[in-house]
Amino acid sequence: MNKPHRLFDCIDLQLQKGSVAGALVAKEAGQWRSYSTQEVKNIVDGLSAGLLALGVSSGDMSVEGRDKIAILSKNRPEWVFLDLAVQQIGAVLIPIYPTAHVQDISFIINDTKAKFVFFNDEELHQKLKDVLPNTPTVQGSFSFEKIDGIKHWSEILSLGRQDHVLGIEAASKKINTEDLFTIIYTSGTTGTPKGVMLSHHNVLSNVLSTLPDFPITMNTKVLSFLPLNHIFERMVTYVYLFAGASIYYAESLEQLGENMKEVQPEMFTTVPRLLEKVYEKILAKGNEQKGIKKKLFFWALGLAEKYDLQQKGSAGYRMQLALANKIVFSKWRAGLGNEIKCIVTGAAACQLRLIRIFSAAGIPIVEGYGQTESSPVICVNQLNEGERMFGTVGPVIDGVEVKIAEDGEILCKGPNVMMGYYKRPDLTAETVIDGWLYTGDIGKMVDNKFLKITDRKKEIFKTSGGKYVAPQPIENKLSESPFIEQVMVIGAGEKFTSALIVPSFPALKEWAKAQGVEVANNEQLVHDAKVIHHYKNVVDEMNKAFNLVEQVKKFELLPLPWTLEHGEITPGLGKLRRKVIMERHAGLVRKIYD
Repeated sequence: MNKPHRLFDCIDLQLQKGSVAGALVAKEAGQWRSYSTQEVKNIVDGLSAGLLALGVSSGDMSVEGRDKIAILSKNRPEWVFLDLAVQQIGAVLIPIYPTAHVQDISFIINDTKAKFVFFNDEELHQKLKDVLPNTPTVQGSFSFEKIDGIKHWSEILSLGRQDHVLGIEAASKKINTEDLFTIIYTSGTTGTPKGVMLSHHNVLSNVLSTLPDFPITMNTKVLSFLPLNHIFERMVTYVYLFAGASIYYAESLEQLGENMKEVQPEMFTTVPRLLEKVYEKILAKGNEQKGIKKKLFFWALGLAEKYDLQQKGSAGYRMQLALANKIVFSKWRAGLGNEIKCIVTGAAACQLRLIRIFSAAGIPIVEGYGQTESSPVICVNQLNEGERMFGTVGPVIDGVEVKIAEDGEILCKGPNVMMGYYKRPDLTAETVIDGWLYTGDIGKMVDNKFLKITDRKKEIFKTSGGKYVAPQPIENKLSESPFIEQVMVIGAGEKFTSALIVPSFPALKEWAKAQGVEVANNEQLVHDAKVIHHYKNVVDEMNKAFNLVEQVKKFELLPLPWTLEHGEITPGLGKLRRKVIMERHAGLVRKIYD
């Protein structure tokens, strides 16, 4: 095969290089079940033929003319089977977060006019019961887990006839590299999801640019657990498939540690929050130690915190670090399966301290940067130490250009820049200008080589788990309460979403009087236990309108309103000056997250 030009070419390429015994591997009935490359090919072709039999079509190959298939599922081989099967017949897969709010699921299915929906299990079946009656274009739904009375995805495999099998090749021949590959919905500033259209060329350029930087070849074991409906894990999956790696799917985040030891992967991708959890567990074990063992643990940790690639330290320091690696850090590596060569982190900023500590412990963390609109990688640190710098997101990948605008915004140009937003030429025109993607992030170049992210231009933020949160619709909803005067939703780079709330004091004082709460002033009022409990009930009720990641988990009540005089709101529209408020209440913010 010549250079691949569609993503689904990966399976034929893998077969040419020699079939991988465990191309896709997952637990089925408690045992690891391996699908060889040939099995994957057979299942994918059977699924494609079945979909053609169901009337799924590439139409006139225009974006609107091609049928759309929605998927809501955890990571599993069937996810990839469906992705490949849909691609090679010219239809378009629409991934939706299983945790998405029913309103967003309904919006996405209706916006794309999805023809069929595939979902994971009974839990999602219950969720879709509220959605599917209001999605007129959906002709049927299929589950990946067996559920009584629900069509199982495997039923499709027996539908295809010989003419449908022949139709696969005819359909795939029409698909060019510039054609639409997928539409991925992300949060918009108004809270309405917006569909990012990515072509085969967009994502494949990313795959081929980053493939040489990963320590993977045929049969290398990798572990997958970040959601496949996010472009980060989906793109990396194609890196694995083109390299011929063996992809193992973790059972769940709860069983991740156990799966690491079973699989012994050489590489996986993650988000900072999961690294934080791993570190928290390591630290807890260190604190449980007694005597000399505890002293050794914290001595090793102290060494790791000083580790730097560019300045290796004295010969004495390096000798101590080598000793720490033998007696302390070797146990950390064993906890990750003992074979890790590389962990790639993205989707949100990672603590520099964590990168230093893990890298010093012989667990290299390489941080990258990008967004859905850039397919997603723009920059990534590499294992080669000359191409890696702590505190940055690495050098720009091959074939991509980056420049910093006058206001500090990071602009990106290259084959990875999206086709545009689905049905939103207005938004596309605002975001991609003369081929340059305006990222909404602020940054600078270090040593004319490494990109450093310094701030967020957009109000939308990412939690440390890599999930986007649009604060404005949450703030608007909370402000509907007669007890809330002003509110600012926060959580950028943190574990969860929270809020700073200024009560509506006239309404609150009336309530307090009726409840027999006697306080002298606002300061005492916002610290009263009954008042705090009352606001918890208010917030909990409003949270029902949002998905899990958007829900306000903690809040602090403030005794004074934000004013124009104190520079906390802007003139005219009276918008919140978030940076000023964050600085002014830094202590309260840390109290929430500490």
